[in-house]
Amino acid sequence: MLKYVLRRSAQRMVRLLPCLLTLLPGTGSAASVPGGIYVLTLPEGVAWVTYQDHPVLVRDGRAFAGIAIDARPGDHELVLTGETLQRHRFTVSDKQYPAQHITLDNPKMVNPDPDDLRRINAEAAAMNAVYASFSEGPAPGRFSRPLKGRITSAFGFRRVFNGEPRNPHSGLDIAAASGTPVPSPAAGVVQLTGNFYFNGNSVFVDHGQGLITMICHLSAIKVREGDTVSAGQTLGLVGATGRATGPHLHWSVSMNGNRVDPDLAAALLSAP
Repeated sequence: MLKYVLRRSAQRMVRLLPCLLTLLPGTGSAASVPGGIYVLTLPEGVAWVTYQDHPVLVRDGRAFAGIAIDARPGDHELVLTGETLQRHRFTVSDKQYPAQHITLDNPKMVNPDPDDLRRINAEAAAMNAVYASFSEGPAPGRFSRPLKGRITSAFGFRRVFNGEPRNPHSGLDIAAASGTPVPSPAAGVVQLTGNFYFNGNSVFVDHGQGLITMICHLSAIKVREGDTVSAGQTLGLVGATGRATGPHLHWSVSMNGNRVDPDLAAALLSAP
């Protein structure tokens, strides 16, 4: 924890001393969009990379920066720390995600009452704390989609519930029968479990270096907070708890605090 605080302090100093930074040429991935992942091959000697003051995952000499789904198009920047401090600028292109209209029988799942809102806000704070966390150590190994199956709602869809617009879909919905075991996409540590208002029974796994998995709407949770899990270990069983119209797996992936396209994360991190 102290090392992380010291590094964050160093990054604050970077913002105060821009004249000490070297501007790197564009050597990363050719395109990036809201909800995407920007990949940069790093120069030798770089030990720490941040994006918007959050450390990002570094593996095999590359940095993987998750881009928020509401990120503004235009110039963005990574800060690289090694023997010298360097900046790398990249461009986020605009992307318009399709709308998805959903009808819910329970109106409180669209417009919760004040007591439910207090619960929702408290749960959001707990979940956001997990998403914002960063555990130092080795980068995660092979990362893969937990279940195969038909995609019933893609990442980024602009959700409209009972005619009312709501936040974009921050994960991937995979059709599956109730009770289907859900394996962990990679090894990690269970950071949070519980029954949440919108997400139902949920499990959050920290895979290391800011890569976080959340699976939700489970009929049962099969792990406890603090458990170390291996890749493929059952985290829970598919269900329809929370705001769900039927049994399915909702899988969200967060990188450096931003929810990103889970299938893109799996594609980029599929190698061991």
